[in-house]
Amino acid sequence: MPPTLASLVHHSALKLTVRAGEDRLDVPVRWAHVSELADPVPYMEGGELLLITALKLDAEDPEAMRRYVRRLVGAGVVGLGFAVGVNYEDVPEALVGACAQEGLPLLEVPRRTPFLAISKAVSAAIAADQYRAVTAGFAAQRELTRQALNAGPEGVLTVLAAQVDGWAALYDASGAVVAAAPEWAGRRAARLTAEVERLRERSAPASSVVGGPEHEDRVELHSLGTGRRPRAALAVGTAAALGTAERYAVHSAIALLTLTTERSRSLHAAEQRVGTAVLRMLLAGEPDHARAVAGDLYGGLLDAPFRMIVAESGPGSGPGATGEPLGELAEAVESAAARAGEAVLVVPEGQRLVVLAADEGAAVAACAAYAAAREAERAGAEQGRVEEDVPVVGLSAPAGPIAAAAAYKQAEQALSVARRRGRVFVEHEQLAAGSVLPLLADDAVKAFADGLLRALREHDATGRGDLVASLRAWLSRHGQWDAAAADLGVHRHTLRYRMRRVEEILGRSLDDPDVRMELWLALKATSAE
Repeated sequence: MPPTLASLVHHSALKLTVRAGEDRLDVPVRWAHVSELADPVPYMEGGELLLITALKLDAEDPEAMRRYVRRLVGAGVVGLGFAVGVNYEDVPEALVGACAQEGLPLLEVPRRTPFLAISKAVSAAIAADQYRAVTAGFAAQRELTRQALNAGPEGVLTVLAAQVDGWAALYDASGAVVAAAPEWAGRRAARLTAEVERLRERSAPASSVVGGPEHEDRVELHSLGTGRRPRAALAVGTAAALGTAERYAVHSAIALLTLTTERSRSLHAAEQRVGTAVLRMLLAGEPDHARAVAGDLYGGLLDAPFRMIVAESGPGSGPGATGEPLGELAEAVESAAARAGEAVLVVPEGQRLVVLAADEGAAVAACAAYAAAREAERAGAEQGRVEEDVPVVGLSAPAGPIAAAAAYKQAEQALSVARRRGRVFVEHEQLAAGSVLPLLADDAVKAFADGLLRALREHDATGRGDLVASLRAWLSRHGQWDAAAADLGVHRHTLRYRMRRVEEILGRSLDDPDVRMELWLALKATSAE
């Protein structure tokens, strides 16, 4: 504890007597300062014990003393020491009354106690307090280091919470609470998600303080990580501002948790390299080799139904793009899987991200939630186009290790449809449950349809027949002459003649089912314009 007026009063060698402000002696003393100036305020910083003999003061003038003491209180002086037997044999009543009125502690200093003795006592107490703080800080650092090696981040948080007499919590890259100490602090930490998100938007290292009359405690937030984007965050909650020893403990915890985070990043990079090899084996149809390489790294993920996710950077993101949106998606998926205790395989491939996650698991749900949030953010954008910094995501149907290549193809197909439709997220199962007709809106399909039907349209434009309408009616009736002719209001022989003309102009036989299919899709594509 730093020195206080009470500790100086109880110092047996100083022989100080309290003349006013007995109820405020527990205030810390930052320094002891001697000044005989009539106005020493310009030289005060706050927290001082001012020592005077009233050499240049009219200490018996009540009004002058009230003004003098009021200025001292306004400057943050915590106490006034008055030496008796020098200029005054006793402390003037005017000064005693002014100090009592303003609530400023007044200490009577006997003639045999030099001011230097008081200054030395304050200095020695401050040095001892600083030594205790440094010693306690080193002890805390040793214990924090031991816990970091033996118990990991959870152990660090437990020791830190005890050191600061409060609580501590660790957040992951997505802003979710990973661990907290004591256990009850998890609920308190979860309420700070918005503040952690704001902290993550700033370049590391960054910190902020949350506290005030409306808060139950004072919370310091610190970003963790050596990169530009924070990898995690630490929250420390206390009833009051941190002291020197507590500050040492917090700084040590930040360093240790940062090292743990960076070590985790290295391990994560190694896991990604293994994951890349495992994914390639799965896509090559070698699930047994993939399991042998993966070992226990992905648990039962390779044996249970899984989903394949393929995501790419938005339109216009070239080779120089940062890939941050894909990084955010990867963080969201990995964090959700970690909280749920699920295994997940995440493989970044340049401007593409491939994820293999458990079917109906938290990682797939997090991917869908992330995409929905991005969809909402760009809602109302010009022509509904996906912005270039928003990833586009395709999700396969459930599959097993033998069908991994097929699942990858499904995810790519869903991704392609998402791009064409200006969507952020498309599931392959949605395509199978819908209709193929919306896919005909593609510009390449329309160009093919226009080219295929151009000769028939040019023929109809000369007024020599209605081949396009006749072809549509005949195909819609599955080649039934009487029904199609009735729809057109012509004789079936007329319709037969027109169909022969269609074959002659196109140079293709209508007996070929592929030709009939292409012509029908071409008619549908052009009629959708």
